[in-house]
Amino acid sequence: MITPETHMPSGWAFCSVADISELIRGITYKKEQSSKSPAPDLMPILRANNINGGLNFDGLVYVPRSIVEKVQSIKQGDIIFAMSSGSLHLVGKSAQAQTNWDGSCGAFCAILRIDQPIFSKFLAFLFQGNAFRRKISETAKGSNINNLKREHILEHQLALPPLAEQRRIVAKIEELFSDLDKGIENLKLAQAQLKVFRQALLKHAIEGKLTDRWRAANNKKLKSGKQLYADIQSKRRKIWEEAQLLKFKESGKEPPKDWKEKYIEPVAHENVKLSPLPEGWAIASMDSLTSRITSGSRDWQQYYGSGSGVFIMAQNVRPGSFDMRFRQSVNPPTTDSSCERSLVACDDLLVTIVGANTGDVCRVPEDLKEHYVCQSVALMRPVESATGRFLDKYFNSLGGGQLHFRRYLYGAGRPHLSFDQLRMTPVLLPPLAEQTVIVEIVEEQFSVIDQLESDIATNLQKAEALRQSILKKAFAGHLVPQDPADEPASELLARIRVERETKLAEAKAETKSKSKPKKVSTAKV
Repeated sequence: MITPETHMPSGWAFCSVADISELIRGITYKKEQSSKSPAPDLMPILRANNINGGLNFDGLVYVPRSIVEKVQSIKQGDIIFAMSSGSLHLVGKSAQAQTNWDGSCGAFCAILRIDQPIFSKFLAFLFQGNAFRRKISETAKGSNINNLKREHILEHQLALPPLAEQRRIVAKIEELFSDLDKGIENLKLAQAQLKVFRQALLKHAIEGKLTDRWRAANNKKLKSGKQLYADIQSKRRKIWEEAQLLKFKESGKEPPKDWKEKYIEPVAHENVKLSPLPEGWAIASMDSLTSRITSGSRDWQQYYGSGSGVFIMAQNVRPGSFDMRFRQSVNPPTTDSSCERSLVACDDLLVTIVGANTGDVCRVPEDLKEHYVCQSVALMRPVESATGRFLDKYFNSLGGGQLHFRRYLYGAGRPHLSFDQLRMTPVLLPPLAEQTVIVEIVEEQFSVIDQLESDIATNLQKAEALRQSILKKAFAGHLVPQDPADEPASELLARIRVERETKLAEAKAETKSKSKPKKVSTAKV
């Protein structure tokens, strides 16, 4: 990036964004005036989330045309800025309108309209560069809402090349970006294909197709899925009985004669059509395979930020991955019964039961001290911990647990899963030895996929770095050669000033003419 202290290429000149453009704020409207459905008397408007790597027109809001001024309609070449957002990475992002559009933008956005002699694509690329983005990010930081003011953009200083060189720079950027975009498109296609392969692998795993040959060779030696189910039911009851006896002991009471009759049998699995069962497999409800399905406390917010405990939030639960990059420390009261109930153990399954990521499932991969689930995360504890790894794969398969969860989801604005739904979810249950083989095959293949995905992510980062390198060279005057025959930018800027002054004088004269009172004739008839 060129600064006043650095060498200026021949023919270039410094100016501010205000010298070559005007900033038009978006439309302010009341919520009750807006609609999510188009109508002839309504105009679509863009919001900050419609500006990210170009303009997208998803989830538009429509407002009365009567409140939109003519100057606020978006024209070809306009650059739309996100001026305010709760998300800092969106603030200052911009995209250029490629055509005239019968629409505008909301008050959290602004339209930068470039003076005619300036090649607007040059500025559109300039605003995508890291130098501009870093400056804007530092300027826009706020405690809750991140904001840009008009002057943050209009007072930004830039080095302007001659108009002819602007066109050469843009042509070269577009040529290089075209090749780069093709490579990025291929990488993203490979990314998508790996996701498809991952799900295909899970589908074959939970249908028994990965272990067809292994099962044929070992089936007679195995304890069947039905036998495993029976063992789990015995163990489930034993866990309950031990817990009841401990309660009686702690309260100093003798167990009544009929206390064992109070055991609650697990709910049956939902009666839905499932894939044909492989030989030796069984079907069970998730309730029958778990000793506990619960969630955490909703009243611990006052205990956040201190203590050695960790509150597991929805953002810690990723599909098939326990993600502890976000850490919410908590120091809960020891007298709260939620502590014991929501404390996680190795091989527990965690599932998000409310919010945008409802249905995401992961396994707790190790013993963790003082880690508790929050109210929006359910804890499902397998009776037989050795089944946890297979259940993790089952519940992350689109043909398995995810298939049922997507049917169960309710709540249009804020999706939910209920405990009753979790309990009745059907699970295909292979023999325990076969579960081990399935998990080994899947995890071996997943390790290969993970490495490929990591390589692709690295190459996408390199592509973005190359994009920024191209922009940096372009705006330092190193991407294309200078031509001494080009009209200097200083003359271009002088011409723009004259044109602006002329338009201003004409506008003042027109206003004065309209406001001047007409003379009343006094001639006699």
